[in-house]
Amino acid sequence: MANEFSFDVVSKVEYTLVDEAISIAMKEVVNRYDFKDSKSEINFDKKANSIMLQSCDDFKIKALYDVLLTKLSKRGLPLKNFEPQKIESALGGTAKQAVKVQQGIPQDKAKEIVRAVKDHKLKANVSIQGDTLRVTSKSKDELQNVMALLRGGDFGVTLQFDNFR
Repeated sequence: MANEFSFDVVSKVEYTLVDEAISIAMKEVVNRYDFKDSKSEINFDKKANSIMLQSCDDFKIKALYDVLLTKLSKRGLPLKNFEPQKIESALGGTAKQAVKVQQGIPQDKAKEIVRAVKDHKLKANVSIQGDTLRVTSKSKDELQNVMALLRGGDFGVTLQFDNFR
């Protein structure tokens, strides 16, 4: 395997930036007149990879989600990795919504990426390693072509490139 170059394709969300965005969004919600007496909350569960939005009705939930997305985008976080679930009615006449945070590349998306590289007949090997992809080739130029292909394609998650060797 002499002279073999590689890089990893990952999809990561920085949790410290998510925490920061949520705290700033909550400060804005507390000060906004349209959220007055609405008991709106945003909670982040790192273990479950989800953000829980809670407010008095579904219109406030949508506004809360918009505020959250604005704060997340200002921190440079990939918005494709935040997937809102269905708004549910909760106890006491309130509404809640879970927002799933996608960490890593799901298997179906990984297979789609591998197929895209093979379909373009690039001289690079792509292997799935858990929730990341390892791309190897004898040519750095070929790896650059794979990166360009992946940047141009829409795979439903934001892709980052690590460990370029």
